[in-house]
Amino acid sequence: MPQTPHIERHFTGTATVRDIVIGMSDGLTVPFALAAGLSGAVDNTSIIVTAGLAEIAAGSIAMGLGGYLAARSDAEHYQAERAREESEVREKATVEAEEVAAVFRAYGLTPDEINPVIDAFRKRPAAWVDFMMRFELGLEKPDPRRALASAVTIAAAYILGGFIPLGPYMALKATHALAASVGITLLALGIFGYVKGHFTGAAPVRSSLQTVLIGGLAASAAFAIARAIS
Repeated sequence: MPQTPHIERHFTGTATVRDIVIGMSDGLTVPFALAAGLSGAVDNTSIIVTAGLAEIAAGSIAMGLGGYLAARSDAEHYQAERAREESEVREKATVEAEEVAAVFRAYGLTPDEINPVIDAFRKRPAAWVDFMMRFELGLEKPDPRRALASAVTIAAAYILGGFIPLGPYMALKATHALAASVGITLLALGIFGYVKGHFTGAAPVRSSLQTVLIGGLAASAAFAIARAIS
């Protein structure tokens, strides 16, 4: 009887989704709060648009650079830890073997089952180091292209998110643009939160409501402070 092959489908774009979430969430929230705050202080669309564009440019560069440096730091940390493990496998093989045994004992394996694995690792130092990196230190080998990809993804997501709340100010007068910006941005935050929840495994509706609440509170606070000062 023919059998249908078992196919496991796992979501593998976690790092990219994280970068999009970081960039988009800040891109929607910060320019939104800035535009709302300026609307409470000045009735000049040109000033609001200019300030918004400047913020989007600066914010995307800063966020992208932050993503790049974070990814580079992860890569450097991995390489440093791997070099240390390689040294320990060569110079402290007995200690490392006991650490391997401790990992397998945690899964209920007996010494008779563990010893052949340790003997095999002694013949394959590179595989031994790979095992220790993953199961002792919990580190995965980073993608060498990760730093640049992270920077570009975060910056692009920030720019895309930033133009959503700023768009109405480019087409309408400030007095009318604020209401349009609030409506469009809250809708975008809701959709973004829902999609984010879907991809990250959180409850989509709850994620949507949380995202809208955070963005709305940030904009409300900025508007209230600007209005009180002016």
